[in-house]
Formats: sequence, C-alpha cells, structure tokens
Amino acid sequence: MQAVQAPLDTATMDSLLTAAVAAPSIHNTQPWRFRTDPDGRLVEVHAVPGRSLPLADPVHRAQYLSVGAALFNLRLAAVRSGWRPEVRLSPDRGRPGLLATVRLTGSLTADERRADPGLHDAIARRHTSRLPFTGRPVPDPVLAELVTAAQAAGARLHVPDIAGTRRLLRLTAVAEARNQARPDRAAETRAWLNAPEAKTPYGIPVTALGPPDAAGRMPMRDFTGELPGLRRPALWFERHVQLALLWTGNDRREDWLRAGQALQYVLLTATARGLRTSLLHQAMEWPDLRAAAALPGHKRCHPHLVLRLGYGPDGHGTPRAPAQDIAGRTTPPGTGGTTG
Repeated sequence: MQAVQAPLDTATMDSLLTAAVAAPSIHNTQPWRFRTDPDGRLVEVHAVPGRSLPLADPVHRAQYLSVGAALFNLRLAAVRSGWRPEVRLSPDRGRPGLLATVRLTGSLTADERRADPGLHDAIARRHTSRLPFTGRPVPDPVLAELVTAAQAAGARLHVPDIAGTRRLLRLTAVAEARNQARPDRAAETRAWLNAPEAKTPYGIPVTALGPPDAAGRMPMRDFTGELPGLRRPALWFERHVQLALLWTGNDRREDWLRAGQALQYVLLTATARGLRTSLLHQAMEWPDLRAAAALPGHKRCHPHLVLRLGYGPDGHGTPRAPAQDIAGRTTPPGTGGTTG
C-alpha cells in the first residue's frame, strides 16, 4: 500500500463532508458532527444529542441509522477522491458520543477508484419522494441488486409478497394513527416542520411534504396534524405498492450503524437505477409494532425501516447545514479540550 504523507487539503475535506451531510435523517434532524485531526486524515463521526426525538426515538436507533447513512456517504466520497477509508464503529467505549472513525490510510489505484456504479453521482440526486408513484413494477434484477447492496453493508433487505406488503402497510397505518392520537408525539413531529421562508438548515420545509392517499391505503406520515391549512390535496397513490424491510440479525448499536450504511447503499443504488424512494418509519417508533414487523418465524430479525420503492416524480430536496458548520478539529489528549 502506498502511504500518503501530505495533509488533506481543505477543499477535499469539504467535499467529503458535503457528501456526508447529504444523507437522509429522520425529520432531517441531521444528528451528526464531524471532527478531524490536524492533518485531516482521521475523521471522527459524533452524534448530536440535541437533535434527537425523545418520544419517537428514545433509544436513538433512528439517530444511529441516520449517522450510519452519513458515514456511508463519507466513505464513498473518500474513495471518489482517491483515498482508502478505514472505518471503525464505536471505537472508544469511554466516549459514547463518538460513533465511528474514518481513517484515510493511503491512495487507491485507478481501478479501485473506478469501482463505483454511479453511486457517488447519486448522492446529490437522492431525495425522499412523498408523492404517488406510477405503479410500474420494479424489475426483479433491480430488486436483487438492492438486496445485494444491503447484504454487502452488513444488513438484510427483505422484499415481501402481497400478504407481507399488506401486513407492513397495516402496521404502519396503526403506528401513524397512534402518533396522531398522541398530542405530544404529533407536536414533536411538527416541531421539525418549517415554513418556506425559514432560514434553518434543519427540519422539513412544507414544500417537501406530500399529499395524503385519496384511497387511504398508503399511510404516509402526516406532518401537519392540527395545521390542516398546510395539508396538500389528496391524490391517488399506486395500487400495487413495492415495499422492502431493512433488518439485521442483531440489535446492538453497531448493528444500527451498519443498518444505516446499508440503507444508504440501497437508496443510492435505487437512485442510480432510476427509482424513487420514501421511508416509512412509523411502526419502528412503537416497540410492539416494530416486533410485529419482523419476518414471521424468524427469531433473529430486528427491523429498522420500511422502504417504499417505485417510479415517479422526484422528491423535493431538504436543506443541509454547510460542511463548515458541522465540522471541527480534534484536540489531542491532555490539552484540556473536548470532543463531542
């Protein structure tokens, strides 16, 4: 391996972090912060406790998924820039806010840099689409590619049959009804909804919201709640819904980070193949419904997310904090500084 001694230049680091923060996060909370060492070749990935959802995500599983997705983008951007990323998950038990480190250990060969089937280019094009899809079936080879992507990142992606799809939709609908019936949960969701003129880089602008399903079959999340004036007119969603369940065989925090990386690998692969995606997380927010979403008869299936896949209009982008605002420098031990 050819060692690289020169420090990483600021422009390259900015490009890596810009790719990282383009990852999806629940309610666009962007619960991550990055710290680099003086030469820029070690990146620490931290969680930000203040950008969490105490009611919907009390154990921070969704936060870890979000950080894992950002970690995958960071790795992908490093490869695109010619660096070999060495990743460690939960590297220091004494620093629980430090979720991962990425060390850029050396140069990649030209062949290694080309081993990217359009995934890096898909980072900027991937958006959550809360709009109706056409109902055109996703070809089996594309579904198989998504399954392979999840497995390569340390998770599993299950594509259910018709009965399994109905079961997941029913569980999601029950969770959505519970969320709307709980004023505190509905308020927590609305707190991340922003007016079009809002300057904050966090949360979801009302322009990115989708309509409800006129047929009531598709349980999309209702962010508006008691603000019906912001609700878009109902539209007819696809009759034949294509879902996929992301899960892992264990349920440790490291598994949540792996699931987040797998999620982003799947989403970018789907985007590169012309698919649109949206995330149905509601059932994961209730322990009994999350348990019911597991594969029947599979004792080690720990669900993390339901994905909706299909063809249709692109989603609206959501803002992101600039790379300079979510990055800092690590402080050597013994100097009195802090990291977090």
